[in-house]
Amino acid sequence: MPAPWDLSALRPLGRTGLRVQSVCIGCAQLGDMPETFAYSVAEEQALATYRAILDGPIRFLDTAAAYGDGESERRLGVVLRERGGLPPGFVLATKADRDLATGDFSGAQVRRSVEASLRRLGVPRLTLCYLHDPEHTTFEAAMAPGGPVETLRRCRDEGLIEHLGVAGGPIPMMVRYVETGLFDVAISHNRYTLLNRSAEPFWDACRRLGVAAVNAAPYGSGILAKGPGAYARYAYQDASPALVERASRLQELCAGYGVPLGAAALQFSLRDPRIASTVVGVSRPERLAQTVAWAEASIPDGLWAEMDRAVPPDGTDPEAERWGGGGPGR
Repeated sequence: MPAPWDLSALRPLGRTGLRVQSVCIGCAQLGDMPETFAYSVAEEQALATYRAILDGPIRFLDTAAAYGDGESERRLGVVLRERGGLPPGFVLATKADRDLATGDFSGAQVRRSVEASLRRLGVPRLTLCYLHDPEHTTFEAAMAPGGPVETLRRCRDEGLIEHLGVAGGPIPMMVRYVETGLFDVAISHNRYTLLNRSAEPFWDACRRLGVAAVNAAPYGSGILAKGPGAYARYAYQDASPALVERASRLQELCAGYGVPLGAAALQFSLRDPRIASTVVGVSRPERLAQTVAWAEASIPDGLWAEMDRAVPPDGTDPEAERWGGGGPGR
């Protein structure tokens, strides 16, 4: 059956007033993070990819201060200055981070992170800024007077940030943050894929609370895009034999229907009405056309039914949850 969405169509991003597409381009790989992704992205390749993004059909971008310890933002800033700023119609999101060298996650550090992002990107304000990987502090410390959350709210009041979000890993923690009512958008990563559906209660909480839900890493950081034979890594770590076996089974099912595994992985997220947008990382210009092709591929209902039977009944794969770190900036 044809994909029931139009990638050019805009939808509300929760209560922000922003309108975005169902796919968002993730820029972690463009910061050159071989320790995370097991491959490098040279500067010229990253700049060429950013230029292709700004010329392309998907006008929602996601980066972070921690991606390459600022390198993803710096490279994007180079191209934005070439273009005279962010082109009309684009929405750019970034994330405020702890100090990767010292682990400092204080309010003062978060302000430094926001100010450094503004300098690297060369923009007057951050349209959407997430508190990034709060699993690296405690909820109490993050919410304390003068802490990271209060600091981000002050940055918003000062006009440095327009909208606040939270992006992190453990689902119970993420639900706790959205329940504060302080965030307009929330990202979960690697926890809603063909291999792991543990973010289900998080999507339900976001919908109940009116928070825009964004699903990042639908390919599990690469195994479901390149295939387990070519890239046997899930969530920035080597995948276990059991997880590789499960991914191989899904690839076989897709092959039987003539469907790329990556198309099924992407559309698994796109077809969920609870999810406002899905963040797909790219590392080279040609990945943009591939993303569009996968989003628009026809996938028979029979394949979805067979893939549903290939995951655990409760939707959570303990093998996929064995890792416990944060996102690619960790």
